[in-house]
Amino acid sequence: MIAKPFLNVTGVENTVQRSVCAAASGVVTDSAAALFYCFPSEGVDDVMPGRRILQVIAALLCAVLLAGCGAQEESLPQLVIGCDDYEPYTYTDADGEPAGMDVELAREACRRMGYEPVFKRIDWSQREALLADGQVDCLWSCFSMDGQEDDFAWVGPYMYSRQVVAVLESSAIQSLSDLEGKSIAVRVGTKAENIFLENTEENIHQVGTVYSLNAVEEISTALRNDYVDACAGYAAALREALNNDGVAYRFLEEDLSHAALGVAFAKDGDAVLREKLSAALAGMLADGTTKRILEAYGVVTEKALGGLADA
Repeated sequence: MIAKPFLNVTGVENTVQRSVCAAASGVVTDSAAALFYCFPSEGVDDVMPGRRILQVIAALLCAVLLAGCGAQEESLPQLVIGCDDYEPYTYTDADGEPAGMDVELAREACRRMGYEPVFKRIDWSQREALLADGQVDCLWSCFSMDGQEDDFAWVGPYMYSRQVVAVLESSAIQSLSDLEGKSIAVRVGTKAENIFLENTEENIHQVGTVYSLNAVEEISTALRNDYVDACAGYAAALREALNNDGVAYRFLEEDLSHAALGVAFAKDGDAVLREKLSAALAGMLADGTTKRILEAYGVVTEKALGGLADA
């Protein structure tokens, strides 16, 4: 007579618990092997009457205990990132999820740091107050460090972005000097706005009227409808908006300027957190991760990342 394996029902729970929790941690134990021995996948009814019922019980115990093992895992600390809709840097996709090159960079950096990124869409005009109040931990949304070096505690630059001027394909404007006395649309709170309102660049003549709008889509609409003579901003953002809007446009050959983009923290914030983020971004630059992410969005990385490795 061949001895058949005997199943002690009382011991099922202990065996399953040890096996499931071990499996959750990627470890195969003797208990796990014993569980499969007790519950073979073939010939069950021939081996032991009623064992099919016990298989069902064990399966239910596995589900319950696996959920229990997962609940015991510690949650990651969160990094609340204040951002705005500014495609292709930060925006909301068709599924209502955060997307964009800055979002991808932030997710990867947080993964390396052991943090969970939480993207919070904010009123960009209230960014400083929200950061000071602790409603967000940092600002990460194509944010230029230039001229604001002393306003925040910065991590960066992590990339450079070209500031350009766009005009209708049929426009007579050919150079930056042709903008003198003309009307131009810019996004509020950007480097382009600062350049034209404060006349900070020597090669830029005084324009006639500057329209500061809340969204890059509004800028595109203003140019398409010929409400303004030109518009200015970050090359990638303008290209995305104008293409989506079906505008026949061209960029002037002369760049308006180059902006160093960074992640802004409150000046009295967590210095250790900034150091962790800085190290993560440096690692991403060194191993080519940043380059791959930017190239997926059509960014010319020779210009966007040029000189950062030596910084």
